[in-house]
Amino acid sequence: MEKNSKIYVAGHNGLVGSAILKNLKDRGYTNFVLRSSKELDLRNQTATEEFFEKERPDYVFLAAAHVGGIVANNIYRADFIFNNLQIQNNVIGSAYKYGVKKLLFLGSTCIYPGDCPQPMKEDYLLTSPLEYTNEPYAISKIAGLKMCESFNIQYGTNFIAVMPTNLYGPNDNFNLERSHVLPALVRKAHLGKCLMNDDWEGLVIDLNRYPIEGVDGNAKKEVVLEKLNKYGITVSDKGVSIEIWGTGKPLREFLWSEEMADACVFVMENVNYEDLKPKNTKEIRNCHINIGTGKEIAIKDLAYLIAQKIGFKGKIRFNEDKPDGTMRKLTDPSKLHSLGWHHKIEIDEGIEKIYSWYLS
Repeated sequence: MEKNSKIYVAGHNGLVGSAILKNLKDRGYTNFVLRSSKELDLRNQTATEEFFEKERPDYVFLAAAHVGGIVANNIYRADFIFNNLQIQNNVIGSAYKYGVKKLLFLGSTCIYPGDCPQPMKEDYLLTSPLEYTNEPYAISKIAGLKMCESFNIQYGTNFIAVMPTNLYGPNDNFNLERSHVLPALVRKAHLGKCLMNDDWEGLVIDLNRYPIEGVDGNAKKEVVLEKLNKYGITVSDKGVSIEIWGTGKPLREFLWSEEMADACVFVMENVNYEDLKPKNTKEIRNCHINIGTGKEIAIKDLAYLIAQKIGFKGKIRFNEDKPDGTMRKLTDPSKLHSLGWHHKIEIDEGIEKIYSWYLS
């Protein structure tokens, strides 16, 4: 990419897209074409094609997606598969039709089988069934990477798919119904800390910024407490406690979102489809790239680490009647390492950084 190349970051206001946009600006790129989801609904084929026809971006980062954690994945199954397929079909199809030089599609490591050997190599894709709660979202992301692969094979495009591990960082989603595990734990620990310290002002600030089902800091105290209780943040005679779904035994890998963005821009600048295509074989598969740390932590250990960093000294309860999800999802990032990129921020530092960002 040239510094004045026209770059479209789809989903530039989200966790992933905002981190990519910031990284590009820090590297000196200046020519961006951006649209919020309100300005351009990527699920609308006509609107998406009209945008590409008018703007003709040279490079595309496809970070727009319908995302959420285990609760949302399991409840809104139709929304996850339908919306993501629409976005991907429209953007990737338009990128080919209007001559985009290179596209980077962002997926997720939930594409791998539920009982996948650990750590997960790119070649393990489609070797056995997916984990149930993730299935609709995972299938949409598999479709996206296969679209990139197939367009490359048939039309000679340069579309690359990357599969980041669990991400967290600035502009994360702290909605308790739809957020991923780490930001949800950060917010629960923060709200629990406010309750323990009788810091009602802190609760008001938090709820005004992120209302819970329409309940903000102006609501009556009993209404707020009832809503917090619904999401497992409970006050009783025994003190304050927060609830976490599952046993706490699953292991998860976490990557700071700004490092993920750095890896994505690195790939866009330095890696092409021809570098990823298997040699001496008639079947071209698994050209995608894992983006991860290769390190994991148990959810239970993560919860106690977050509580320690935030200063929540109440009880942490694990609801074993709720699903755990996949027990392990550790990536093998050796392909990315061989291309020349490694992570630097470890989980201890990352939790401090995300809580500092949350408070600010």
